[in-house]
Amino acid sequence: MGKLIYGMSVSLDGFIDTPSHSLDWALVDDELHSHFNDQAREISASLYGRRMYELMMEYWPTAETDPEAAPAEVEYAGIWKNTPRIVFSRTLTGVDPGSRLVRDDPVEEVTRLKAQPGFDMDVGGASLASTLIRAGLVDEYRISIHPVILGAGTPFFPGLEDRIGLKLVETRTFDSGVVYLRYQRRRSARMGARVDR
Repeated sequence: MGKLIYGMSVSLDGFIDTPSHSLDWALVDDELHSHFNDQAREISASLYGRRMYELMMEYWPTAETDPEAAPAEVEYAGIWKNTPRIVFSRTLTGVDPGSRLVRDDPVEEVTRLKAQPGFDMDVGGASLASTLIRAGLVDEYRISIHPVILGAGTPFFPGLEDRIGLKLVETRTFDSGVVYLRYQRRRSARMGARVDR
C-alpha cells in the first residue's frame, strides 16, 4: 500500500499561518528548502484543498523564471510541476493541466489511491488534512518547527476525539533553528488500530 504524509512548517505554538494567512514568519533558507526538495522527489502525487491549491498556483507555475528565486526554489518549482496534483473542491470549476479535480468524498478517493502499491502522497493544507487525519488515513507526520511563537492562526492539528499514537523516526536541526520531526503512526500488530501509548 501507499502512504499518506502530512507535513508543513509550524510555529512553536503549533500554527501553520497567522490569522491573516501570512507565512512571512517561516525561515525557509536554502538548507531547509533543499530538504523539502528531497522529500518532494519521493512523492507520487500531492493532495490539495481549494485554498492551498490556489496559494501554490500563485507562484510555483512561474517560479523557474523568477530572477529573484533562489536555486533551491527553482529546483522545487521543477519538481512541483512534474508531480501530479489532486485537488479536492466542490467550488472550483477547473484546474491546471497538471492537476485533477475531485468533487467526491476525499476519504473514499484517498483510500482508493492508497491501495496502489508504492503510491505515496502528501497532503497540503490543514483543512483537507483534518478530514484525512480524522479518517485515520495519515500514516506519517513531518513537522518543521520554526523558532517563532505566533499566538494565533490556523492550527496544524485538528481537534480530535481520540488520541493517535506516534513513533518518532527522524529528527534534524537546521542552522536557522528550525527543528524537523518525522513521526509514523503506531498501529497494533493484530488489527492496525490506533493505540494511545
